[in-house]
Amino acid sequence: MNIQLTTLNARYSHTSMGLRYLLANMQELQHTTSIQEFTINDHIQDIAEKLLAQKPSVIGIGVYIWNAHQCAELVETIKKVSPETILILGGPEVSHAPMRVNFDVADYIVQGEADLAFYHLVKAIQSGLSPTERWIKAPLPAIEDIVMPYGFYTDEDVANRYIYVEASRGCPFQCEFCLSALDEKVRNFDVHQFLSALEVLWQRGVRSFKFVDRTFNLNIRYATQLLDFFLSKDEDYFVHFEVIPDHFPEVLRERIRQFKPASLQLEIGVQTLNLQVAQNIHRNLKMDKIEKNIAFLEHETSAHMHLDLIVGLPGETLQSFGQGLNKLVSMTKAEIQIGILKKLAGTTLGRHDEQYGMIYSDIPPYDILRNDVLSFEDIQKMKRFSRFWNLYYNSGNFKRSIVQLWSDDGKVFEHFFDFSLWIYAASNSTWKISLERLALYLFEYRVQVQCANKADVAAVLLADIMKLEGRKVPGFLKPFAQGLDVHRKVVQGHHKRQQRHV
Repeated sequence: MNIQLTTLNARYSHTSMGLRYLLANMQELQHTTSIQEFTINDHIQDIAEKLLAQKPSVIGIGVYIWNAHQCAELVETIKKVSPETILILGGPEVSHAPMRVNFDVADYIVQGEADLAFYHLVKAIQSGLSPTERWIKAPLPAIEDIVMPYGFYTDEDVANRYIYVEASRGCPFQCEFCLSALDEKVRNFDVHQFLSALEVLWQRGVRSFKFVDRTFNLNIRYATQLLDFFLSKDEDYFVHFEVIPDHFPEVLRERIRQFKPASLQLEIGVQTLNLQVAQNIHRNLKMDKIEKNIAFLEHETSAHMHLDLIVGLPGETLQSFGQGLNKLVSMTKAEIQIGILKKLAGTTLGRHDEQYGMIYSDIPPYDILRNDVLSFEDIQKMKRFSRFWNLYYNSGNFKRSIVQLWSDDGKVFEHFFDFSLWIYAASNSTWKISLERLALYLFEYRVQVQCANKADVAAVLLADIMKLEGRKVPGFLKPFAQGLDVHRKVVQGHHKRQQRHV
């Protein structure tokens, strides 16, 4: 029996840890099971052709919010040209009701953690004992029974793609927008086995590790052992953890201080700084601890922080969101990701729909369209705000220049909101805007709208743009570059590059 495992990743650099878990736990069927990964940009009929070229009896497909429509098309295509091929779906997008994308022609849908359930289903099919029920509710596997998947990252993966790992599953918190809240019990893999697996990956050349654990710093004893593993290494590396913002005891702080610059990234889910809104969605917000811990990370460590805020939470007005953003920017210079609320199937977010007038799209990613305090137009404006915020604030290309928008009064949200409206009116786009055009928009806004001095604005923009060797001075800034230090550095850099090529 030939078994193909597949999914459509968002981009080539991503890997599916879920498929590797399935392969690792196929027992005696492992030698006839293989993985083919694709991306959402690949042509669906080409994907079907490559899968069917292996003459599979069974194809298992991982379905996620980012690939649901493409997977539905893939399922339809395969069933039309090879109706005898058994299609089994799994993954978060098909594990919970309501099912908002049509997968009616799939043979089976495994809901929940399928690490072991997929094997048992395929084994039953092979034995002629196919289940009569199309929907298979996977029992929660004991974590000690799951074979870890890390041996199934290929050499190509190690050389070119993200390597995802997990030390635990589950989350004790009940945030209503998050699927992790469905599994309240946190289950840890055996720390010694896990560290041994990390060491094997290290010996194979892995130097970038992305942990997918929802609450890395919940179990401090486990967390310190993992940090000690990386601190014991002499070579450069990069490790990413998702952490809760209010739990950094001194034993953890002591280790985080030791990480070199560019070696540790911490993703911190703040989501909202409005206590009432946090209470609405069952999010425990300990502001005093959050402020102290962010200050610690900001001023006493080299950790790169990535913080999250969400637009559209029940009860959160634009003013309230803006106050939260203003406060967060005053606390840290870290990257702040601004997301739009999504209503994922399986979450309890729907209980707020009537009270707060929450209206969502039924098309992935199921983002909010409006509620009782935010109109559809407000949400659209905030989507563009988020996009421009990434281009200007999070990109790092305008670190000195962008803060000048609000340097007089600290009203970050208010000034950037006005700026985002102005840019969209000028460009009618949020995509494919070159660095030079972005710089020009910021220059024109500062000079024309905020009445700033041209030379002052240009000097700071030049310092931002030319900090990376190899960049050309934007045409509109060339008159201001004459005689400035930045211009001399650019010329010197050009001469050095010429000498290297002589």
